[in-house]
Amino acid sequence: MHEFTMPPKIVAIGGGHGLASLLRGLKHHTPNITAIVTVADDGGSSGRLRREMGVLPPGDFRMCITALANDESLVAQLFQYRFGGGAGGDSGLAGHNFGNLFITAMAALTGSFERALVESSKVLASTGRIIPSTLMDVTLCAEYRNVRGNARGESSIGKEGHIIERVWLEPHQPAAFPDAVRAILDADLVVMGPGSLFTSVMPNLLVPGITRALQHTKASCVYVGNVATERGETDGFTLPDFVNALEMHIGRNVIDYVIANNYVSANFNPPSRVTIIQPVDFVVSSSAKIIPIDVVDVETPWRHSPNKLAQAVLGLIKHC
Repeated sequence: MHEFTMPPKIVAIGGGHGLASLLRGLKHHTPNITAIVTVADDGGSSGRLRREMGVLPPGDFRMCITALANDESLVAQLFQYRFGGGAGGDSGLAGHNFGNLFITAMAALTGSFERALVESSKVLASTGRIIPSTLMDVTLCAEYRNVRGNARGESSIGKEGHIIERVWLEPHQPAAFPDAVRAILDADLVVMGPGSLFTSVMPNLLVPGITRALQHTKASCVYVGNVATERGETDGFTLPDFVNALEMHIGRNVIDYVIANNYVSANFNPPSRVTIIQPVDFVVSSSAKIIPIDVVDVETPWRHSPNKLAQAVLGLIKHC
């Protein structure tokens, strides 16, 4: 067991709403947070800016900056504001988030995407650091089970509706962002997830330098299991399926703990084709230790509660 004389250094790896939810809870307990964020997004506003402006996709970074803001006030709400379609359809500002445009403009002013994240975080007085897993322009690809042909692009993978067998990045073996590697090696705890398994969490772990850092860090590594399956991506998955998919891609003996929700709400009424992960599915073949605990948001019981999840992570780190 570690005795921490300073707030623990926690690295959170992922993307999308899942990572933002974790960060929103953690920021109240430690300032030593490093969020390592996927750069594989190619849909929506992020995808358009990526194609038209040549920047890394800013959307997941915007959500993390907002989640880590000391006060999610009007400025934070402004970062999340999405311009309506109006008469312009997909042209002009329609569909763009203000924060995405802000980060893109900041990248042009500062000369680098990573500097843009630092300066954008200052505007919202965000806690911790937000960094990419790689600075390379990567494309996420997928192979399906019992279906011929592959999918290219993060935004198209889940739309196929097939069981995903494996995913990879092109170009192969992109260089890891050095600060991300250092953060993992220097961490007290590394948290993977929650979030979309193949399109938010996995793209970071497909960067070889990130995987090697996870294999060599002295920190304990924990995977936060999703509360529910995700339409088009993990239909029918149980907790062992999530863990097995991760270990198939990054190797065994990397994940030390799995935080698994053990509370099933009687009022569970999820969106279509989404099913809750049942506690009966918690027996896995992995060497990871399962930590069953209530981490559900009572208002949306197919999602995590930021506060409950943060408490679960902090409770775990005391015993690492």
